[in-house]
Amino acid sequence: MKSILVLVMFLCISGAISAQNLTGYVYELNQKDNHQHPLLSANVFWKGTQIGATTDENGFFSLKKTGKDRSQLIVSYIGYKPDTVEVSNSLDSIVIVLSLNREFKEVLISAERSSKFIDEGEPQMIEVISNKELLKAACCNLGESFTTNASVDVQFQDAVTGARQIQLLGLAGTYTQMLFENIPSMNGIGSSFGLGFVPGPWISQISISKGSASVINGYESITGQINIGYKKPTDAERYYFNAFQSSHLKTDLNANAAFEVGGGLSTMVLAHMNTTPKSFDDNGDSFADDPKTTQYNLMNRWKFHSDIGYEAEFGLQLMSEKRNGGQMAPLASGRKYSLDINSDHLDLFFKNGFVFNTEPYTSLGLIMNGHRHNQNSQIGLSKYDARQTSFFGKLIFETGTIDEIHKITTGVSFAFDEYKEELNNLALLRNESVPGVFMEYNYSPSNLISIVPGLRVDFHNLYGTFVTPRIHFKFMPDENTTLRASAGKGYRSVNLFSDNLNYFASSRSFEVINEPKFEEAWNYGLNLTRYFMIDGRELSITVDYYRTDFIKQTVVDIDSDPRKVKFYDLNGTSYSNSYQIEAAYELVADFNVSVAYRYTDVKSTYGGVLSTAPLQSRYKVLSTIAWLIRDAGLTFDASFLINGPGRIPSTAANPVQYQRSKSFEPYLNINAQISKNFGSFDFYVGVENLTGFMQDNPIIAADDPFGTYFDASQIWGPVSGRKFYAGIRLSIL
Repeated sequence: MKSILVLVMFLCISGAISAQNLTGYVYELNQKDNHQHPLLSANVFWKGTQIGATTDENGFFSLKKTGKDRSQLIVSYIGYKPDTVEVSNSLDSIVIVLSLNREFKEVLISAERSSKFIDEGEPQMIEVISNKELLKAACCNLGESFTTNASVDVQFQDAVTGARQIQLLGLAGTYTQMLFENIPSMNGIGSSFGLGFVPGPWISQISISKGSASVINGYESITGQINIGYKKPTDAERYYFNAFQSSHLKTDLNANAAFEVGGGLSTMVLAHMNTTPKSFDDNGDSFADDPKTTQYNLMNRWKFHSDIGYEAEFGLQLMSEKRNGGQMAPLASGRKYSLDINSDHLDLFFKNGFVFNTEPYTSLGLIMNGHRHNQNSQIGLSKYDARQTSFFGKLIFETGTIDEIHKITTGVSFAFDEYKEELNNLALLRNESVPGVFMEYNYSPSNLISIVPGLRVDFHNLYGTFVTPRIHFKFMPDENTTLRASAGKGYRSVNLFSDNLNYFASSRSFEVINEPKFEEAWNYGLNLTRYFMIDGRELSITVDYYRTDFIKQTVVDIDSDPRKVKFYDLNGTSYSNSYQIEAAYELVADFNVSVAYRYTDVKSTYGGVLSTAPLQSRYKVLSTIAWLIRDAGLTFDASFLINGPGRIPSTAANPVQYQRSKSFEPYLNINAQISKNFGSFDFYVGVENLTGFMQDNPIIAADDPFGTYFDASQIWGPVSGRKFYAGIRLSIL
């Protein structure tokens, strides 16, 4: 009897609840098969009330009744005619069929994102340079891609080889981890000329992570990470062609084409060629300002997409480059200081991932990369031949809760590098194998705050265990203000020769007091971004501070003796402080300006004395303007860069004619470009180094390159003069 009573009570209560709710289904009538199909997420609500619901994947809804004798039920779905149905209170269920709105017109809502911006969705401080920003200057390669960026400096390493190096947070590019779509690249032997191996027109975007970056991509980031994204078959033009010609006779040709193969498979071919057949000596030191160069670069990449959550990308890149430079003419003795560098590069990559479910998001990915780099060099009297064979693999698993508050990314990685180097018959062989594990946890209780601690442990076969802790914090007190903080550790192996190839262009001898091993440092950073609306346009202000403290460092001492490069372990303090403020605003419609100021304080202990790092500007002021004249299809872009003063290494021990001052003065560099759009075709002209400023006497003892005092490595400014250029771009979507 008790069981029967409970059952009767349950049925009565259920009936009462059902009587208080209206249930139903919303369908659409398919004109092709004349069948009804459920509509997911259709809106259902009582007119004049806040009572409403949405339909599930079966088109079902349940809605509390109003209690009135008759009420009007409104049903709507995008692209369909809304329906209003009068429902009596006695009705408990209903079926509604919506028909397509034949009068529905397309509404286009568009917004233009800045060509460079901070990724506000990330807890890390990440600046993004889009391919649109790269079009504002003569971006022939990666080394020329940071003209309008205040955070990254690019300068020549010496006055002979033409090699360029980036600087981030006031420190050399060797402390910045370079990535190709989250795959480590440009490390080791290829680092000296690696910036020139990446054609600018291939790049879709560049992401700059300042300070402690994510542990997912490795332990090598000390000052940050720069991740380069290439064009992909599914998001690039079908056909693209670019031709560039400079007044110094440099020719650049680029082309790419994308094809849909079918079955979810697509491919893309990217080709690049550049040549500089003639050398120029703008500064009159008898040496070529830039070496004669010929490079061929080819990439073929593939992408596969399936409907079951599996995606894959794979491809290869082949590159060959020859550089010839040195003296323009032989000496009276008949000898000639020459430069000959031949580089060949092969890169293979494979990335694939599988998404198990989207709510909560869970995926598994595998990345593999292998490359071989050969370099044969003759720089004056120094003969340097090297080969690097590398493999990188990473298995990564990611999952999170359905509310997106918790997310965990974890995995394992393995890196292998084989170095074979030979300097003037001195052979060095080294194999590095580093298995590692990592985990990163993202805690985001709301859109206003994110805390991301991460840890990785790597087991280096030569240097032992590397423990890399890092943490990122983001807080948004309001929708227009973002505060970020970061802290973490980084490591890097020292490559004695390839890291210091610029000193081969000198008569300095290498004195290795302590055998280089690895470097270790902490990095701390704060960043504040604030947006203001002024006259309906957005003013963005970014302020940041980063400090790097070295625990272990191989000091490169070029101060103690102008005839030597000394390498020894840090015994004392070594740090970098970087302060930066930047503002960007659209003064009037389509006229954008930005101004940035950065001050760096970089010091290290040289020979027991704490001194400012040499050949670095203490401050930098960068101003850019971008003016789009829509009616005429014209775009004008210009950058004005003031590089502050810096210290020059001591040359007091040299003869008077080969001595240099103790410091250099500030100088101005201006770049400008005008582009004209003709639909799918663009024509552009521009100028680099408009002021024609050049460093005075960049090469010490240029008249005696085989003598004791020759030194082409003390470079702090431009070594070539004003350059004009013109080019065309053809893009077919």
